Amino acid sequence: MASASDRPQDFVLDDSAFPDPEALLRTILDEAGPDPDPRETRTIAVRLLTEARAASEARLKEAFALHPLASRALINGQARMMDAIVVTAFRLAAHLTGAPPVALIAVGGYGRAEMAPFSDVDLLFLTPPRGSADAAVEATLYILWDLKLKVGHATRTVRDCIYMAREDITIRTALLEQRFLTGDAALAAELPERLWTELFRRSGPEFIEAKLAERAGRHKRQGGQRYVLEPNVKEGKGGLRDLQTLYWIGKYLHRVPRAEGLVAADLFTREEYNLFRAAEDFLWAVRVHLHYAANRAADQLTFDMQVEVAARMGYEDRPGRRGVERFMQDYFRQATRVGELTSIFLAELEARHAKGEPDLLGFIRRRRSLRPEYRLNHGRIEIPDPQAFLSDKLNLLRIFEETLRTGYMMHPDSARLVAANLHLIDDGMIHDREANRIFLDLLLKHGNPERALRRMNEVGVLGAFMPEFGRIVAMMQFNVYHHYTVDEHTIQCISTLARMERGELTDELPLSTELLQGADRRILYIALLLHDIGKGRPEEHSIIGAQIARRVAPRLGLQPDEAEIVEWLVRHHLLMSDVAQKRDIADPRTVRDFAKAVRSRRRLDLLTILTVCDIIGVGPGTWNNWKAQLMRQLYRDTETVLAGGMELLNRETRGGEARRALREALADWDNRDLRAEMNRHYAPYWQGLPPVAHVVLARLLRGLGDDEIRIDLDAEPDRAATRASFALADHPGIFSRLAGALALVGANVVDARTYTTKDGFATAVFWIQDAEGQPYEVARLPRLRQMIERILRGEVVAREALADRDKVRKRDSAFRFPTHVVFDNEGSEIYTIIEVDTRDRPGLLYDLTRTLAADNIYIASAQIATYGAQVVDTFYVKDMFGLKLHTPSRRESLEAKLRRAITEGAARAGR
Repeated sequence: MASASDRPQDFVLDDSAFPDPEALLRTILDEAGPDPDPRETRTIAVRLLTEARAASEARLKEAFALHPLASRALINGQARMMDAIVVTAFRLAAHLTGAPPVALIAVGGYGRAEMAPFSDVDLLFLTPPRGSADAAVEATLYILWDLKLKVGHATRTVRDCIYMAREDITIRTALLEQRFLTGDAALAAELPERLWTELFRRSGPEFIEAKLAERAGRHKRQGGQRYVLEPNVKEGKGGLRDLQTLYWIGKYLHRVPRAEGLVAADLFTREEYNLFRAAEDFLWAVRVHLHYAANRAADQLTFDMQVEVAARMGYEDRPGRRGVERFMQDYFRQATRVGELTSIFLAELEARHAKGEPDLLGFIRRRRSLRPEYRLNHGRIEIPDPQAFLSDKLNLLRIFEETLRTGYMMHPDSARLVAANLHLIDDGMIHDREANRIFLDLLLKHGNPERALRRMNEVGVLGAFMPEFGRIVAMMQFNVYHHYTVDEHTIQCISTLARMERGELTDELPLSTELLQGADRRILYIALLLHDIGKGRPEEHSIIGAQIARRVAPRLGLQPDEAEIVEWLVRHHLLMSDVAQKRDIADPRTVRDFAKAVRSRRRLDLLTILTVCDIIGVGPGTWNNWKAQLMRQLYRDTETVLAGGMELLNRETRGGEARRALREALADWDNRDLRAEMNRHYAPYWQGLPPVAHVVLARLLRGLGDDEIRIDLDAEPDRAATRASFALADHPGIFSRLAGALALVGANVVDARTYTTKDGFATAVFWIQDAEGQPYEVARLPRLRQMIERILRGEVVAREALADRDKVRKRDSAFRFPTHVVFDNEGSEIYTIIEVDTRDRPGLLYDLTRTLAADNIYIASAQIATYGAQVVDTFYVKDMFGLKLHTPSRRESLEAKLRRAITEGAARAGR
C-alpha cells in the first residue's frame, strides 16, 4: 500500500485506455447508415460515447486505486478521455449540420488539461466575425448534455472575447488557460495573440490586484485561516486555487505555457517549484479521492471524508495516532507550504514593482532602525551578505528577534536562506546558552511573541531548534472540539496570554488579567509552549509532556524551582478545567481535593491563567460566560481554603449565609410561610444552589399542590445559560423525566441539581442552552415553557418522540469515542460520583438518567461537559437507602446497564 511519504509515481496507460475520436466517429456513422437521421444518429452517438467514456473512466479509476498518489496521471488522463468525447461530439454535430468552420476550445481547468472525475467541462465555441454556427453548437451541446456532463459554454468571436475579458476578470482568467481541441485552427491561434497584444500585455498590475483581492475574499468565505477543521481542498487557504492563482499571474505577466515556466521567469527557484509541484500533486490526489469517495464533485474535506480519503491514500493507524490524523498533518503541512510559496512569489513581484507594497498599519508608525547586518527591501528585512550571516548560526534566531524589535516583516529571500540552512541548527546550538536566551527573549521581551513563533514555525526553525515541538507541527486533533492543529493551538494560547498582558482582554478576562500582574511570565510562557507537546503518542499526553518539560525548561534557562513549576503545570494543565466542568464545585470536598493538588496560591494563580488561555486557544466560541463563572468560583473557593482552611467553606457556614440571603429576599413574606420554607430543606439544598435559585424555588413551592407542576424559566447572562427551575411532587425518576422533557425541546443541559424537601416535594434546577450554545432568547421562553409542560403532563412520550431526532450527524460519524464509566467514592462526602465519558447525542442524558432511575439510583446533581462530539456526564448519586454505592458487584452491574443504554441508544441514532 502506498504511504504518504512516497513520491507520486505516475502510472502510464496505453492508447487503448482512451477513446479514439476518429474511430468513434466512423463507428457512429457506420451504424447510422448512408442517409442518417439526426435524432437516431444522436441516440447512437450517446450510447457509444457513454460506453467509451465508462470504459476509459474505469481504467483510470483502477489505475489510480493501485497508485493512489499519482494524481497527475489521473487528472491528465481524465482530460484526455474528455477530449475524445467532446471532439467526437463536435465533429459529429458539424457533419450532421453542415455548419461553417468554428474553433472548439477548452478553457479554465479543462483548458489546463486538469480534470477531477466530476469536474465541469468548460468550452468556448469561437466563431468568425460573420457567420453562424448555432446549429453545430446546439447539436454538440445536446449530445454532451445527454451524456450527463456538466458543461459550461460560451459562443463568441475573438472581438467578443477581448471585450468581455476586459470587463470581467473571471472570463479573462478562463481565457488565460485556453487549449485548442478541434475545428478552425487558424481562428483558434488568433485568439491568444490578440489577447496578449490588446489586453494582457498592458494590464498586468490590474490583473494581479484583482486576483489577490479575489483570493482574499475566497479565504474569508472559507474561514479566513489555514487550519479550519474541514478545509476546502480547492478554494480554502493553502488549497489548489492558491497555487493556480500564482500560475495565472506568472502566465499573465510572462506567457509561461506551464507552471514550470515560473522558474525560467525567475519567480521561483527550481527547489521552490519542486515544492509547488509536490503540494499541487498532493492536493490534487486529495481532491480526486474526494470525488471518487463522494461519487460526485466534492471539495470540502469533511470529517467523515477525511477518514475515507486517508484510507484511500494509504494512511494506516499506528499506536497513539490514527491514520487520519497523520493524513491531516501532511495536508496542513502542504497548506502551510502553499502559504510560504505565495509569500515568496508576491515578494518577488513587489521587487519588480509589478505589485504595490503591502499597505500595513505598521508602515505609518515610527519604526526602529535596523542593525547594520540587515537592510530593507520593499519594507522587509533582507540579508545583504548571506555568507557573513551564516558564519554565526545564532543569526538563524536573531533575525526573528529583529522582526519583533523593529516591526518589519522578513523578506522572503531571507526566509529562503534560513529555510535552506536549518541543518546548522545542530545539537550544540540547541543546548547553547546564548541561543536559548535569544529564544526566551522572543517570547518575553517584545510583546507579540505569536508573530515570531508563527513565522519560525512556517520556515521550520521552531521545530529544528526545539525538536520536541517539531513532532506536533501540523498535527491534527481529530475531533470537533479543537479548531486548530496542535502547533497552531499552542501559538493561539500564547497569543491570548500576550493579548492579556497588553491589556486587550481586561473586560473579557478580569480575573486572569488581575492575576497576571503578579505572575511569573517566564513560567507561564514556557508552560504554554510545552503544555501539549506530548500529544501524538500512545501514553497520556500530559504525563509525556511533563517528562519533556523536565528536560526542556532547564535548557531554556529556567532555574530549578521555575522548571519544577513548569513541569507541574504541564502535568496538570487539564486539572482545573476538568474539576470546574466535570465536578460539583459547590461540594466542599471537591474544592478541598483541588486545593490539596494545587498546594499554593502561586500554583493556583499560574494554573488559572494557563487554563483560561488553553480553553480560549481551542477556537472561537469555546470560552463563554458559563465556563468563566465556573472558573471564577473554583478559583475563589480554592483561594479561601488555601488562605484560611476548610472551615471557612464548610456546609454549615455556606448554609447559614444562604438562609440569611433568602430571609432578606423574602422580607415581604409572613413569618409562618418564611419559617416553613426555611425548615423544609435538607442541608445540601442550601449549599448547592445560588441565592437567586433559592428565591425562585421558594416562590414555586409556596402553596404547591400534590398534582401541580410549576416551572420558571429565566436567562442568566452571567452563566451564558437559561435557568429552568421546577417544583413538583416527588416520585422516582423525576430527574430522568425532566431531562427527557428538556431533550425533546432541543435544550442542551450544562448543569443540573435536584433536591427533595422534607415534606415530599422535588425541586430541580437545570441550566440549559440552545443549539448554538447560548441562553434562550426571552421571546422564546413562553413557547419553551408550554412545550415542557405538555411533555411533563404525559401528552408526549419522551422515549418515542426522541427516536426521530436522536441521530448522529454523518460528518461526526467518523469520530471514535470509546465509552468510559468511572465510579468515585472519595470525591464527595455523601455521594458516589459516576462519570460517563462517551459520544454525545440529543437523547444521551435521558437514556443515562432513565437507566439510573430504573436501578433505584437517586441523582442529586449532574454536570455535563461537552467537547465537540464527545461528552462527559457526571452524576452525584445515592442508592435507595441514601448510601454510597460501596459494593463492587453493585457498581459492576450498574456499569453494564449504563453501557447497554449507550450502545442501544447509539444503534437507534444510526451510528
